Amino acid sequence: MNLASLDLNLVVALRALLEERNVTRAGLRIGLSQPATSAALARLRHHFSDDLLVRKGNSYELTPLGGALREPAVNACAMLERLFTSRADFHPATEQRDFTLLASDYAIAIFGAGLARVLHTEAPGVRLHLRHVDSRIVEATDTVLGGVDGVLMPHGVISGFPTVELYRDEWVCMVAADHPDVGDSITMDDLARLPWVVYQRFFDAPVTRQLGMLGLRPHVEVSVQSFHLLPELVAGTRRVALIQRRLARLLYGLAPVRTLRCPFEPVPLQEALWWHPVHGQDAAHIWLRETAARVAANLPSLGRSCA
Repeated sequence: MNLASLDLNLVVALRALLEERNVTRAGLRIGLSQPATSAALARLRHHFSDDLLVRKGNSYELTPLGGALREPAVNACAMLERLFTSRADFHPATEQRDFTLLASDYAIAIFGAGLARVLHTEAPGVRLHLRHVDSRIVEATDTVLGGVDGVLMPHGVISGFPTVELYRDEWVCMVAADHPDVGDSITMDDLARLPWVVYQRFFDAPVTRQLGMLGLRPHVEVSVQSFHLLPELVAGTRRVALIQRRLARLLYGLAPVRTLRCPFEPVPLQEALWWHPVHGQDAAHIWLRETAARVAANLPSLGRSCA
């Protein structure tokens, strides 16, 4: 396909039609008359050789291709908006801007909260949207990054995109404060025989893959999609969990648990801000990246490598 021959207005129409599933509502949303929206739908049908929308009773339903195109259309519009709203300069104290970052609850707690405080002080017109990252970051990295301003993610999950290094962390083992079987240290045999609480989204915790490479297959009793829930699910049980040392510090005292040095050498966690090249020369995004680096530099030191 020759991109120069494509009417980019059709991308906007495609998104509206797939989200509204109604020609009239889609036209109202993007400021087109019903005949003009119908004409856009006809052109899109011709382009994709697919009906995209089919009438069923008094409503329309998406065809399988229409359903598959819905999310890419949203991301394409977001990328185009960011591309054409790029500026040569940015004045954070006076300008309005939205930034959207994808992150785990861990990254939001350790870094996102500090970034939000700086924006509150230095850029009162900036709105920061922190959303949870999901497996699409691995399956469709280019598409996902193109629809947001960045992803807070450790190294070892994605690669090949511009990045700003943020901070280092390390993994520790967490057990109940009164664990009956674990004393001042924990062994690989302990990890093999004890039940586990695990963070189930592997792409946010590469250390779990390392355990598999060591031949350890944890007996999982509970899996959860929030690092913040690990202490409560460990407290008062014989379970063990892996948690980031910085987060364990932040949550200290909220549950009767303790942390111990891992009985193996876990791969350190290097958190970074990843972004799509489309943002490269945007002054507002450059300011965001520089601010992120500054916030990370002011985080407390990790200190000595022990629990």
